[in-house]
Amino acid sequence: MKSKNYPRGTKAAGLRADARPKLRQERTESNKPSPRSGPRPSVSDRVERTPPEAPKRERAQAATGPVFMLRRGGARPAEKTPVILETSGEDGYRLLDSGAGEKLEQYGSVKVVRPEAQALWPKALPDSEWREADAIFTGDTDEEGMGRWRFPGEVFEETWPMQLLGVGFFGRFTSFRHTGVFPEQIVHWSWMRDQIKARGGKVKVLNLFGYTGVASLIAADAGAEVTHVDASKKAINWAKENQQHARLTDTPIRWIVDDAMKFIEREQRRGNRYDIILTDPPKFGRGPDGEVWQLFDHLPQMLDICRELLAPNAIGLVLTAYSIRASFYSMHELMMETMRGMGGLVESGELIIREHPTTPDQAARALSTSLFSRWTKI
Repeated sequence: MKSKNYPRGTKAAGLRADARPKLRQERTESNKPSPRSGPRPSVSDRVERTPPEAPKRERAQAATGPVFMLRRGGARPAEKTPVILETSGEDGYRLLDSGAGEKLEQYGSVKVVRPEAQALWPKALPDSEWREADAIFTGDTDEEGMGRWRFPGEVFEETWPMQLLGVGFFGRFTSFRHTGVFPEQIVHWSWMRDQIKARGGKVKVLNLFGYTGVASLIAADAGAEVTHVDASKKAINWAKENQQHARLTDTPIRWIVDDAMKFIEREQRRGNRYDIILTDPPKFGRGPDGEVWQLFDHLPQMLDICRELLAPNAIGLVLTAYSIRASFYSMHELMMETMRGMGGLVESGELIIREHPTTPDQAARALSTSLFSRWTKI
């Protein structure tokens, strides 16, 4: 069976440990590409305004190197590090075992084997358990590589139904080894759902690099008004299929195929604001007009604009980063500086998935999946 390629978010070439979609987009709100401008300085908390020619200088710099945020004034938020947010997996997903560079997972009713470079230890379960998996990813074991799925038993359909946090969606075998959902994000989704319900559902959520829409559906199911942005039209179509499967077609979700940076720049000029912003940017991406996204070059500017998009009584801003050679402290200090003068709390650390033991003597080992930093108003 051939697997369709549904890369994730604007996450083109190496995007996450698995894959992320190319920045292929169709503009739904503007027929002309907006110029890439630098972050707009705020009179109240920036040290000084940039001269009128600064945006042009920043645009030129973006093509060759980093675009750093302007220095902000004000006190830094309270901080808490390191924070380990754990997914133990009893909600439609389980990590059954890991080791020898692989992981054995269960997505709904389907067991899969995928490469996992950080599983340096030996496997706990016997090989016979691993051989009983329904699907095994083979081919390029590099984090950015493509491959194919092997089905030891019966050949599965391309999609199968899943459910997390009470919201249904479709899993899918893709050539970039992922299945349409990143379960370590459950901890952020649970937090978001609880915050939305505590506000009585009157919350606006912006989901950048939103991929197949599971987070957007969970937010909408809790009562939020959601704007979902992703550069991949295939990912957006997949998200719409998930919306139909979840029977949430009447919920207020805007599905937007666009470059995330260009979208938030337009939102800043329009004066639109959000209560919660989720952002899961790629390590590298390339846009339809030759735009280049490099995490270390453009992340400061992106977070700076996201700060400007937060409502006065905002709830939080969440950043996750996969497959990068950096400490979570890098993300932490960036978030701390971005949120100067905003008060609140910045928590940073790692997202992990805890193994779900299937035998009494099996240790519940933890697999680290990504770095994160989360600002909350408290």
